Amino acid sequence: MRCTTRQVTSMEAEIPAAAVKESEQQKFALPVDSENKATEFRLFSVAKPHMRSFHLSWISFFSCFVSSFAAPPLLPIIRDNLNLTATDIGNAGVASVSGAVLARIAMGTACDLVGPRLASASLILLTAPFVYFTSIINSPTSYLLVRFFTGFSLATFVSTQFWMSSMFSAPVVGSANGFSGGWGNLGGGATQLIMPLVFSLIRDIGATKFTAWRIAFFVPAMFQMLTAFSILIFGQDMPNGNFQRLKKSGEKAKDEFSRVVYHGISNYRGWILALTYGYCFGVELTIDNIIAEYFYDRFNLKLHTAGIIAASFGLANLFSRPGGGYISDVMGKRFGMRGRLWALWLCQTLAGVFCIILGLVGSLSVSVLIMIIFSIFVQAACGMTFGIVPFVSRRSLGVISGMTGGGGNVGAVVTQLIFFKGSKFSKERGITLMGVMIIICTLPICLIYFPQWGGMFCGPSSKKITEEDYYLAEWNSKEKEKGSHHASLKFANNSKSERGKKLNASTEPSEEI
Repeated sequence: MRCTTRQVTSMEAEIPAAAVKESEQQKFALPVDSENKATEFRLFSVAKPHMRSFHLSWISFFSCFVSSFAAPPLLPIIRDNLNLTATDIGNAGVASVSGAVLARIAMGTACDLVGPRLASASLILLTAPFVYFTSIINSPTSYLLVRFFTGFSLATFVSTQFWMSSMFSAPVVGSANGFSGGWGNLGGGATQLIMPLVFSLIRDIGATKFTAWRIAFFVPAMFQMLTAFSILIFGQDMPNGNFQRLKKSGEKAKDEFSRVVYHGISNYRGWILALTYGYCFGVELTIDNIIAEYFYDRFNLKLHTAGIIAASFGLANLFSRPGGGYISDVMGKRFGMRGRLWALWLCQTLAGVFCIILGLVGSLSVSVLIMIIFSIFVQAACGMTFGIVPFVSRRSLGVISGMTGGGGNVGAVVTQLIFFKGSKFSKERGITLMGVMIIICTLPICLIYFPQWGGMFCGPSSKKITEEDYYLAEWNSKEKEKGSHHASLKFANNSKSERGKKLNASTEPSEEI
C-alpha cells in the first residue's frame, strides 16, 4: 500500500512538469529552458520571438556599421574635396569611435531599465540625421563632427548582445552573440564595397565626383532609419514580451538604477573583459578606419581595388566572429568556463602575432593573406569575449555588456591616437606596434576567476560555492523577500552547464524514470 502511494505521488508530481513543458513547446517554436530562453540556435529560422529578434538585431547593427564607416572608402575623394590633412583624417577617425564609448555604457544601462528594443531603435533614429548631414559638410571640422555623432550608433552593439543574452540559453548564447555581432560587423566590410559602387553609379548617371560622394550618403541613412522602424514594429524585448508590459503585469521586477550600476562596475571581471575587448574589437574598428587608405597609398592601388581588399577584412565576420562564439560554446560544454577563457586568450594572442607580421611584410599578395588570417583571429576573439560576458552578472548584464563594448571603443581611440594620428608613425609601423599591444593587453584574462567554476589556472573554490551563491549575492535580503531574485535563481540553474562535461556528469540528476 505504501508502495502504491509513492507511485501515485510520483506520477502526480510529474504531470504538472510535463504539462508545463508541453505548454512551452506549444508557445514557442524553439525548445526553451525555465526562463523561456531558446536552447537551440537555428540560423535560418525567423521564428518569433527568438530568431526574429536575432535577425532584427544583426541587421540593425549592420546598418549602423555601414553608416559609421561609409566615409573611409571614399576618403581619397572626400579629402580632395575638403582639403583634409593627415591630421584631420586621423582626428576624424578617432572621433568616429570615441563617441560610442560613453554611449555604449549608457546603452547597457538603458537595456537593463527599458529593454533592448526601445533603447536600440531610439539611438538609431537619433543618429540617422547625422548620416544625412554628411552630404552638406564643407570643412574639416564639419567632417569630424558628423563622423563623431554618427559613431554613436555603434552603441547598438550593446543592445544586440543584451538582446541575444535575453533570448538564448547558456549552451548556445555564445553562438547567438557571435552571429549577431559578427554579421552586424559585416557592415564594416560591406560598406567598403557598397559606398564606392554607389558613388560610381551616381557619377556615371551624370553627377560630378564631388557631388556624387555627397548623394551616396543618402543610401546608408535611409537604410539605418528603416531598420529602426522594423525593430519598433516587429521586435520583442524578452521571450515573454516587452519590458513595459512585463513590469506592469509584475512578471518582471522593477529594479533600482543605482543597484544595477553598482553591481556592474564593482565586478572586476567586467573591467578585464573591457580591456581585452579593446584590443580585439577596438583593433577591428581601427583597421576599418585605416585599411583602405593604407593599401591605396602603400601599394599605389586604384580606389576600387583598395576597397575590395579592405572589404575582405570586415567581410570575414561572416564566419569568423560567429565561429568564435561557436567555439566558445563548444569549449564551455566540454571544459566549462575555464575552456572559454583559454580559448579567448589563445585566439587573441595569435591575432596579435599576425598583426605584428602584417606591419612587417612588404609584398601586396602576402599582406593581403596575412591580413585575412589576422582578421579571422581578431574577430573570432570578439565572439569569444561575448561568450563569457553573459555569465559575469545576471542582474547587471546590460552594464557589463556596455562596459565591455565601451572598452572596445576606448581601445580604438587609444590605438588611433598613439599610432595613427598624424605622421608620428608610418601606418605599417603603427600596425606592428598595435600587434604588440594586443598580446600585452590579452594577458589579464588569466586573472578572471569564477569561484563556482574556476579560472585559467585554478579550479573551483574549495568552499564549494554554487551558481546560486554567486548570482544571488547581487541581491540583499529585502530584495529577496520581494522575490526580485527569482530570475537570477533560474539563470543560476541554467548556467550549471559552465561546470564542464565532467562535472556535469557527476552532479546532474539522471533523467531516467
